[in-house]
Amino acid sequence: MRRVVVTGIGMINSLGLDKESSFKAIVEGKCGIKSITSFDTSSHTVKIAGEILDFDPTTVMDAKEVKKADRFIHLGLKAAQEAMGDAAVATFDPERFGVCSASGIGGLPTIERNTIVMNEKGPRRLSPFFIPSALINMLGGMVSIDYGIRGPNLSSVTACAASTHAISEAFKTIVVGAADKMLVVGAEATICGVGIGGFAAMKALSTRNDDPQSASRPFDLDRDGFVMGEGAAALVLETYEDAKARGAHIYGELVGFGESGDAHHITAPTLDGPLRSMRAALRMANVDKVDYINAHGTSTPVNDKNETAAVKTLFGANVPVMSSTKGQIGHCLGAAGALEAVISLMAMRDSVIPPTINYTTPDPACDLDYVPNTARSATLNVVMSNSFGFGGTNGSVVFKRL
Repeated sequence: MRRVVVTGIGMINSLGLDKESSFKAIVEGKCGIKSITSFDTSSHTVKIAGEILDFDPTTVMDAKEVKKADRFIHLGLKAAQEAMGDAAVATFDPERFGVCSASGIGGLPTIERNTIVMNEKGPRRLSPFFIPSALINMLGGMVSIDYGIRGPNLSSVTACAASTHAISEAFKTIVVGAADKMLVVGAEATICGVGIGGFAAMKALSTRNDDPQSASRPFDLDRDGFVMGEGAAALVLETYEDAKARGAHIYGELVGFGESGDAHHITAPTLDGPLRSMRAALRMANVDKVDYINAHGTSTPVNDKNETAAVKTLFGANVPVMSSTKGQIGHCLGAAGALEAVISLMAMRDSVIPPTINYTTPDPACDLDYVPNTARSATLNVVMSNSFGFGGTNGSVVFKRL
């Protein structure tokens, strides 16, 4: 089987506009969650989110093109450009280089705006760029145009597991020989009235509006829901042989992935689905030990308890250290998997485990080592990242240091 490695990474989130500043702030336990500024929340029960406040989309595309693309595309392009620059692929066969984009919802703010226009002014006033700018796969389309990537152009749309599934889809594409390199990019930007309102209606979000910095508290007894974030991350995957031949820096080898379905409920998770996803990833990875798990860890009462139980069932007496970085940047939905894969790779690179912040009151149902509040130095040779989504869709990936 062809070996697949990661040679370029990039990310943007509420704590930084690039991978290095973001990761530094995450490790330091800083929090990017604040009161929402992008729309009027006076009629909303939830008024907090992990917004990116200082990003200028004209830094990644021409000013005249900005309005033709939704914000999730702007963010995705930023992450993709950083990853491509990091990989430093000077020349490539465009037909052997592909892209796999991902988002859970895509252009929701664009849909919201155009629905208002439709209702107030009629269909003739709709933007001709409405549909293209909202399509999830348009992120991959725009990235491919920017770089002349003419290989497989795929997209994953599996809720909060979307960009983890994009990583595994890219892996499969390379392994079967359909491409030699793949750019994975996951992005989400759904901090808008209908996005916040919709998740709040499900009672999925934290209502700790008076204390935004402490609202997302994975595995803590007093957690009351997740906090929405926005952001994007990208990874360049290629064959080990190609990477070695061109002397590329290798962050790690993607040695295993797992995918599963709960077949249980549209929103409530099971223990079995995540367990089978992780088990499949470990079986493929064929490693003796996992040193760190970046948990899905959403800060919802059910998920954190469920994920803890699944990890304990799988690993028994050898449970790895596990933390959730959603306390720092919020839950970025379909972009979360790519973001957390990048964070996991950087943790392995720097021999540091990011903390689970806001962990103050232990929950008897969540009784593992979550690296509470302060980062920890550790040699990491194998790391796992989990993502679980509505509809009972699960994904896990395993990376190994080379």
